Amino acid sequence: MTDRSAPIEYLTPTSGQGSALAAMARRCFEETFGARYAKHDLEAFLDAAYGPDGLLAELEDASVDFRIARSHGEIIAYAKLSPLKAPASSPQPGALELQQIYVLKPWQGTGVAASLMEWALHRASERRAPEIYLTVLDDNHRAKRFYARHGFMDVGGCLFRCGTNVEDDRIWCRPIAA
Repeated sequence: MTDRSAPIEYLTPTSGQGSALAAMARRCFEETFGARYAKHDLEAFLDAAYGPDGLLAELEDASVDFRIARSHGEIIAYAKLSPLKAPASSPQPGALELQQIYVLKPWQGTGVAASLMEWALHRASERRAPEIYLTVLDDNHRAKRFYARHGFMDVGGCLFRCGTNVEDDRIWCRPIAA
């Protein structure tokens, strides 16, 4: 059983933590969305997104910021902030994208996601980003409520592909105070 009262530490991951971070990200994505996709499509997506050319390469990219949350030395959540990649219709120069806030199920509802969001907003301000974007699956209502509580608004749509599945994502944006 997970000890949700255990202390949580927040830190910037090192390259030596890349394998553990990738394993946590794979697990979280699979727990949350795995039932939506055929096994071979899911495995191919996970290998690309969290393998050597995905998350592990981004961990070495100076333009991408990561923050992890750990409990008892295990990674339980992370956030990733990068230059904008989502197909936003009219972003301001220097806009950033919050590509993920992933929290393992036992830790959801404990404030970990809110702490990671505060870090992302603060880091975007430090990087002098005028706004921050994210994409969210259209039917992920829990995530959309969370983003709305943090000042994000729906500004458009795009597609998310996992193998043969194509799903509607929404693009959300929040201005960053100067």
